[in-house]
Amino acid sequence: MLMEGKTIQIAAIEPGLYELVFANRDDSVNKLDQATLGELQQAIGTLSAQPELRGLLIRSDRDSFIVGADITEFVGLFSAGPEEIATALQQMNAVINSIEDLPCPTVAAVNGVALGGGFELCLACDYRIMASDAKVGLPEVKLGIYPGWGGTVRLPRLIGVDNANEWICGGNEQRADTALKAGAVDAVVAPEQLREAGLDLLHRCLAGEFDIQARRAEKQSPIRLNQIEQMMAFESAKGMIGAKAGPHYPAPMAALKTIQTHANMARDAALAVEAKGFAKLATNAVTPALVGLFLKDQQIKRTGKRHEADAAPVRQAAVLGAGIMGGGIAYQSASRGTPILMKDINEDALQLGLSEASKLLNKQLARGKLDGAKMAASLARIRPTLSYGDFGNVDLVVEAVVENPAIKQSVLAEVETQLPEGAILTSNTSTISITQLAQGLKRPENFCGMHFFNPVHRMPLVEVIRGEHSSEQAIARTVTYARALGKTPIVVNDCPGFLVNRVLFPYFAGFTALLRDGADYRQIDKVMEGFGWPMGPAHLLDVVGIDTAHHAGSVLAEGFPDRMAKDGETPIDRLYQQQRLGQKNGQGFYTYELDRKGKPKKSIDASLPSLLEGVVGPAREFSDEEIIARMMIPLCIEAVRCLEDGIVTTPAEVDMGLIYGIGFPPFRGGALFYIDQMGLQAFCDLADQYSGLGKLYQPTDTMRTMAANSQTYFG
Repeated sequence: MLMEGKTIQIAAIEPGLYELVFANRDDSVNKLDQATLGELQQAIGTLSAQPELRGLLIRSDRDSFIVGADITEFVGLFSAGPEEIATALQQMNAVINSIEDLPCPTVAAVNGVALGGGFELCLACDYRIMASDAKVGLPEVKLGIYPGWGGTVRLPRLIGVDNANEWICGGNEQRADTALKAGAVDAVVAPEQLREAGLDLLHRCLAGEFDIQARRAEKQSPIRLNQIEQMMAFESAKGMIGAKAGPHYPAPMAALKTIQTHANMARDAALAVEAKGFAKLATNAVTPALVGLFLKDQQIKRTGKRHEADAAPVRQAAVLGAGIMGGGIAYQSASRGTPILMKDINEDALQLGLSEASKLLNKQLARGKLDGAKMAASLARIRPTLSYGDFGNVDLVVEAVVENPAIKQSVLAEVETQLPEGAILTSNTSTISITQLAQGLKRPENFCGMHFFNPVHRMPLVEVIRGEHSSEQAIARTVTYARALGKTPIVVNDCPGFLVNRVLFPYFAGFTALLRDGADYRQIDKVMEGFGWPMGPAHLLDVVGIDTAHHAGSVLAEGFPDRMAKDGETPIDRLYQQQRLGQKNGQGFYTYELDRKGKPKKSIDASLPSLLEGVVGPAREFSDEEIIARMMIPLCIEAVRCLEDGIVTTPAEVDMGLIYGIGFPPFRGGALFYIDQMGLQAFCDLADQYSGLGKLYQPTDTMRTMAANSQTYFG
């Protein structure tokens, strides 16, 4: 053994041929953290000192090659300032460059995933060979930055500007076949043949079959496009990438401009441009928000894994109610490999549920995400039924009938008698107390909430609601099932609206209060969409359903009368009375017609002002800043109350719940991060300007204490 470190080992394969193996002793994955980079520098120095060095194979002894840099180290680095960041990047690049400059051919054998800095290390090698099930990619733009270890320099020179723009600015993982076609890797082999194939490639290099110096020169020279070709490539990309990224996410456009700036430079000058642009980007306000989201998401995933360790997997599921929601749950379960019974009381409902599942599977088929055989297998995992005949083998049931406590209690009590003793019973309720629904159950310890968001196949969040009697076993197994469905579960304690709806409805209250005071709903929508929401509050209410919002608002008003009780008729009440239910019947705040793709397209309804007479005030002007303040203050304060009341245990769960559940603008980091960015004292001062609007606008005592002590929710 030439070198044996904590994360890197070097061994001789045969005279002059060595393999450098990433094998992190303290973790299940390889990361390019500072310790590993230090060992890598030592390793390359050791190899360079070998007088007979003829070739190097770089591979991993873990399930993946390298998952990327250690994101936790970014937080301290990014707060250091642009000059310090650029200096640190130059030091890291010196290590990566030393691989590229070795006096021998180098081959990277990629298994699992090679992402971010891991893939940039591969790009520094002369050749890359991939396992057929491996993936590579540069996902840095999803963290608000771009590749800073040579990725913007080497990849365009290797696979061409157009492909590199797409890979870097999109930030997506790339499969082996795609990488081979683009030229990012040189061969794809079966996973079990990876090391042997890498060694074979090295031997072929030594036999003179490949011109290694020409390959290196290609990566280290200016991009081989003349000025007209460059202009066409970059200018056409700017429109497409800019439109996709939008105004709130600067990283994709910054990456594109950086590639364009260093296109005519050799490697070292190009790397200096990359580092300078990276340092500037890393210190903007969006980057800490997106890096924070990544870390919070990892925290929640770790929590989910701990629950999963204590629970048996769900091998047979069932859903009660075969409407759009039931069909969506059945599709999600079946497409992820868990067989599911779909029960309803009439055949038409079952056909509706099957139709919903089939529609979603057909979309996957049309997009090439699955083939006909896999689609047929998924459909076969859904068994529609009018009876409880097969429920004796069910591990977990999701009740998804109408949002009515009496009906739900009746259905839950009925199905409980059909289940084996250890089965878990859950309710897909959005507002009704789990403790209340458990009344009348013989085994309330086996019951909890499992709140999916609509549409089920798109929304990543599932709220797992702990009732007064819910056991840890019930919670753990429900979390396990949610994770098996590809969802992000967050465990919340029981209260009206749980986490997401409890926080959302003060936001809607801010909206209806603005209408009462004479604001134009169209302006409010435009301002809040400009703030970063995927849709404004009027449009969102139409999507949620005016009837659903009316019901949920009543539940929350009853649960929190001190701040959510309604003061007279609201615009939501009026639209509900007029049976303008939103997108589901084509009329709400807007009117809707299906476009050519079958999606609802909204239009302004000229009759709406007359329909809302008496519940909206005389029109007056509002500044954008006042609209944002009046919408966001109640949402943020209620988010804080959920944390203070113990509905969730961590600020991360609050922020991720709102981002995954209602589309809180990710680039703002979540409600509590938004408060931190503003400063808690500044937020309280702003809220005090609107305290006359009621308790929804009044910060809690704990918030004021924290503000006085300069505390934050995320240290």
